[in-house]
Amino acid sequence: MRKLFGFLIGGLFILLIVAIYNNQVVNTTVLLQAGHEGRTTGNIGSVNGKYREVDWNILVTEEIERELKKHDIDVTRVGADIPFANTRIAISIHFDGANRACSTGASIGYDINHPKSKRLAHRWKSIYRGYFPFKWHKDNFTKNLSDYYGFSLVNSEKGFLVLELGEITCNEQVEWLEPRLDLISAKIADFIMDELER
Repeated sequence: MRKLFGFLIGGLFILLIVAIYNNQVVNTTVLLQAGHEGRTTGNIGSVNGKYREVDWNILVTEEIERELKKHDIDVTRVGADIPFANTRIAISIHFDGANRACSTGASIGYDINHPKSKRLAHRWKSIYRGYFPFKWHKDNFTKNLSDYYGFSLVNSEKGFLVLELGEITCNEQVEWLEPRLDLISAKIADFIMDELER
């Protein structure tokens, strides 16, 4: 078992060195991911008639980026392909989808092995739970995202959160969310700026 662990660590180290050599490591203060952006096959995000999750992910992420840059914060925005990165905080924007409409809602995914991610997640939850009037998943939902591919690529000081901001396959939630996307973006930007000052 120790040999296997040693090989895994060695392999990750080699990948990191190769990435650095090829100038593929991003160094930034905030890494923002618009979930599913750029994907044309595989998991391209949820759809509800004219509403596509990926469009909302991009819209919200771009608005967060604009707001942070207004405050001279170094931001790198990426799509589905996450690079190797070093950052203070990383946020991935998503809207959930379900086969049974209105069976889901908001949630947070984070790397359960990161020492600060849980606290970061709980602080976001305390903000959004008081605003979002629909279902919220229990914290154990984060176990479903413990293997989120981005966590292994990003070295974040404060953590990497995957924010599911509501269910796009639920018409009631869509009606509530659509006119509030700018406000939700502003809440996330304010949250990030507050966290950077901690």
